[in-house]
Amino acid sequence: MGLKYKRILLKLSGEALAGSLGHGIDFDTVMEICKPIKEVVVLGAQVAIVVGGGNFWRGRSSGSMDRTRADHMGMLATVINALGVADGLEQAGLDVRVQTAIAMQEVAEPYIRNRAVRHLEKGRVVVFGCGTGNPFFSTDTGAALRGAEIEADVILKATMVDGVYDSDPKKNPEAKKYDTLSYMDVLSRNLGVMDMTAASFCKDRGIPFLVFSMEDPQNIVRAAKGEKVGTLVQ
Repeated sequence: MGLKYKRILLKLSGEALAGSLGHGIDFDTVMEICKPIKEVVVLGAQVAIVVGGGNFWRGRSSGSMDRTRADHMGMLATVINALGVADGLEQAGLDVRVQTAIAMQEVAEPYIRNRAVRHLEKGRVVVFGCGTGNPFFSTDTGAALRGAEIEADVILKATMVDGVYDSDPKKNPEAKKYDTLSYMDVLSRNLGVMDMTAASFCKDRGIPFLVFSMEDPQNIVRAAKGEKVGTLVQ
């Protein structure tokens, strides 16, 4: 079965990179995630990645700290993850570039949209750090923004649950999983699959958003092929 999506924006949560450690980066887990990414690239997909930073720091749960400074700390956490993912992808044999929305030229390229697209066209994986580069916006919104800018065919959100439910499946064993949803469903029911800014942005630009579990990293390949996995929001 061939690919359904040619240009993919993959959103990886920081928690997914922590593996069984629960915090920081478990590099064995990173390598397991990189294998299916390579498989998708070999099949012909262009892949860009946005990484979260929750395995190190969450700005929104920083208590009485100034929110802008707390969010800047979170952006720096995403750069640690971006460099870790880039190293794993390189060890898997892929050509990789890291671009950050906050300039730090000693460790990464600055984010330049045309350069990012050129990298993708040349078969390189591009890893985006620092979210949007602005406080008060989540990395989900960063993924939506970068997805629109590079004209991605889909945003794949790899999470710790196997899709979107009508209530928390950990608390409610009767929770119902959705196979498909509209963005209006997400917005009106406040389902928590992504923040409202990201949902509204994707809705306005018609970008499909697929949420699936990273417990089996091979789901990345299944998602890229359009197989039935997770929940598709469109």
